[in-house]
Amino acid sequence: MINYAIALLNMGGAANNEEVPIFLKNMFRDRHILRIGFRPLRHLMAWIIASKRKSQALANYALIGSKSPLLNHSKSLAKKLAEITAAPVFIAMRYAPPWTNEAVSAIKDSGVDKLVLLPLYPQYSTATTLSSLECFYDEMKKQSFSLPIAVIDRFYDHPTYNACVIDEIKQALGSHSPNEFALIFSAHGLPQSVVDRGDPYQNECETHTRILSKRLTLENLDFDQICLAYQSKVGPLKWITPSLDQAISDMYSKGVRKLLIVPLSFTIDNLETDYELSIEYYNRAKKMGYEEVLIARCPNDSDRFALALSELAIAAAIKI
Repeated sequence: MINYAIALLNMGGAANNEEVPIFLKNMFRDRHILRIGFRPLRHLMAWIIASKRKSQALANYALIGSKSPLLNHSKSLAKKLAEITAAPVFIAMRYAPPWTNEAVSAIKDSGVDKLVLLPLYPQYSTATTLSSLECFYDEMKKQSFSLPIAVIDRFYDHPTYNACVIDEIKQALGSHSPNEFALIFSAHGLPQSVVDRGDPYQNECETHTRILSKRLTLENLDFDQICLAYQSKVGPLKWITPSLDQAISDMYSKGVRKLLIVPLSFTIDNLETDYELSIEYYNRAKKMGYEEVLIARCPNDSDRFALALSELAIAAAIKI
């Protein structure tokens, strides 16, 4: 008899224009994102930053249908995962609905006696994984709810998951020959100071790139060049390098004219992939002179991604 539940944790995304300022405010209130220790000051700065970024964010969302695709993909993925595992699956978002407190309440009411927490970030970072887990634990404490928990805090080295990424690379390539293309794995950036304090994210992104590069070779997908870069820099702080802008420019200066960009740290498409990669960086690369620019999708709600998560969840539940 199934006696455990699975909770999929993620940042969330605005499902409509009204949720855009809510998402921004909540994101910058997060102490792992805006690292100001004094809470009232952090909340004030979050309000100021969200207010300044609202118009541009709304304009960007308008170009991808005025909503993030993340929630619909997440719901479909949760349904498939529930069908495979026969366990109830709940979605807990950090900055936009469905809220973490709602997921905790629903899990409490479900009567399960074990729980698998699965943040949907392949690599571990304090800004993503730890933030989502802390939010979930805080809500459990507020609701006086406890039960045995297993946590899957990274899965970048899981074979079935990496098969999902390879699937998306093949889909993006179509009939093109990989040896004519340079491949850039693009991960969300992080301030250098966070890495200097011991965050393992950059190291795990680099390791993940090596794993995927080996798998590509084994599948006879031999690209002209492969590198890792980072996108989505915000603010004046020094961020980990190379930036995606720099990587695109460097590849062009080396004579590359065909480019494939693959999201590395995102499992579900969102503003950073559907707008930033597929529109903003696509246009920059084309304007620079690239003849062909391909953008791979995230695994989203693919059957193989649901299978990968089921393998992770079932293995974790057995150990509780």
